[in-house]
Amino acid sequence: MNDSTSVFGLTGWRWFNPPTNYEFDGTGLRVTTDEDTDFWVTTHYGFVRDTGHALLRPVGAQFRLTATFQGEYHEQYDQAGLLLRGDAHNWIKTGIEFVDGEPLLSAVVTREVSDWNVVPLTRIAGRPTSVTIDVRRVNDTVTVRYGWDDHRPDTLLRMAYFPPDAKAEAGPMCASPDGTGFAVRFADVTYEEHIV
Repeated sequence: MNDSTSVFGLTGWRWFNPPTNYEFDGTGLRVTTDEDTDFWVTTHYGFVRDTGHALLRPVGAQFRLTATFQGEYHEQYDQAGLLLRGDAHNWIKTGIEFVDGEPLLSAVVTREVSDWNVVPLTRIAGRPTSVTIDVRRVNDTVTVRYGWDDHRPDTLLRMAYFPPDAKAEAGPMCASPDGTGFAVRFADVTYEEHIV
């Protein structure tokens, strides 16, 4: 993949930790995650992992990035969604994480160390076919909202600080920290700059 490759109608993408198996099928991106992949820094577990897969492109200080995706989650901590990355110690990942047999809406905010919050998706939506995550960055604030199936991504999951002058990239991410890999499909990714 080079900077001129167009995916989801946008150019400038690059793989961060490219997966062994992926395919652009004309209407989306299919990935099978590699095993032992994750994004996490220190808290509780004591390890640092920067090995998850992410398809990233440069983003500005004010933008909106939305992705609709579905995964065949089956092993502990299988995860997919969006990643906003400044560097190895300043990033936000959000989406679905499979924990104790249940898909959880998840957000991890990392500023030198990681924190984690979750919302049980099945209590809200049962077992939806797809989930949509909406990430908005306006100056020093990142707001994460979600929706599922035909529900718009307008329910708040997390609001977090992100350095306002930090150069950053963002895009779809997925990982399998404990499992042997799972299939995920990103059907729709949209990006717009200079939102209010």
